[in-house]
Amino acid sequence: MSAPGLWRAGVVLLVLVLLEACGPPPAPSVPEPGAPAARALPKGFTSLPSPPDNPLSTEGVALGRWLFHSPLLSSSQQHSCSSCHLQAHAFADDTPLTPRGVSGRPLSRHTPALINLAWMEGLFWDGGAKNLESLSLAPLTHPDELGSVDLEALLARLSATPEAVRLFEAAYGPGGLSLSHLLRALAQYERTLVSADSRYDRWLRGEPGGALSPQELEGLELVRKRCGPCHGSELFTDNGFHNNGLDSHFGQDEEPTRGRGRITLLPEDDGLYKTPTLRNVAVTAPYMHDGRFATLEQVLEHYRHGMVPSATLDAAFRRNAAPPGLSLEEGEKAAILAFLEALTDESFLTAPELGPVKAVLPQPGHAAQSASARPSHADRGSPRTRPGRCLAGSAACPPRTSRPDR
Repeated sequence: MSAPGLWRAGVVLLVLVLLEACGPPPAPSVPEPGAPAARALPKGFTSLPSPPDNPLSTEGVALGRWLFHSPLLSSSQQHSCSSCHLQAHAFADDTPLTPRGVSGRPLSRHTPALINLAWMEGLFWDGGAKNLESLSLAPLTHPDELGSVDLEALLARLSATPEAVRLFEAAYGPGGLSLSHLLRALAQYERTLVSADSRYDRWLRGEPGGALSPQELEGLELVRKRCGPCHGSELFTDNGFHNNGLDSHFGQDEEPTRGRGRITLLPEDDGLYKTPTLRNVAVTAPYMHDGRFATLEQVLEHYRHGMVPSATLDAAFRRNAAPPGLSLEEGEKAAILAFLEALTDESFLTAPELGPVKAVLPQPGHAAQSASARPSHADRGSPRTRPGRCLAGSAACPPRTSRPDR
């Protein structure tokens, strides 16, 4: 087995051992099953699902949010999950192959958007992670991403951070700071990344601000008819894997350019990649697993005239006497582009409750407050800070000029 294969196999085994050894988590101190799902859900969905061994809790989501935005997860202590997953871009990246990890080297694939993950199956472009609980350990330990290969050092950093200890204990009880709980908390937060309040959604629900133009309505019908096989349902993805005619030759063994075949090792899966959602697609450029297309217009031109045949090309794109692709007139292309803009959910891109935790600094004149008069840290409900200092990973910290995403 190759070195990358050994690393990936070790990560998978470690996840399974950690989650199994930890067993079902204790119930949160104040269960609020509906609180994390307060955001609008896609039509036809009535609840935010979570597995029995990792139920959503207010405390678990709060911990996951703090961890997602904290640079303490990286070996450099200057990079976080949100260094590459930018909220303004629907938690995707705005560069084809980002160099924003700890090594500064470009990654082998484009950073995918994180949207409606609670209903997603087969995560990563090749489906290498089966669920959200097993998702985060790979980027956490990858030498080009967060680089925390020394997991004991990571836990030591968190154990030395009072706010991290407080959040872990609030979610999992005394002594709750562990790698297994870290992975579970990140999964809880990621399940709350729900986007279903675009102009299209408001039109669908008959709400104010939900008007669609005739051109956008035409585009909606075209997407349903021409793009539906892969982008059907209100999730705008089939959760499947497809070869959409990008290349005629693929990588071997476990090379990233093999696509889904890298995971299954089946030749019929070579060149297949995960279908991304069309939600917020107007802000998640560049496109495809390697970010090769800078604009949505380039994407549609690929489907019209740029597809190349191969043994695993999806049947939806095969045409008897013509090159593979989709038949779209210029006006139809313009209508599709107009409708895709209507799938942008501005509230998702700007929601403060999904962003970094803001530390509350002491107000002037309160320094002399007696200890007996001060509210407890738990009662304050805000991160603990000291004058002149900021909490690592919070929005109160000044940006570090050495961070590669600044």
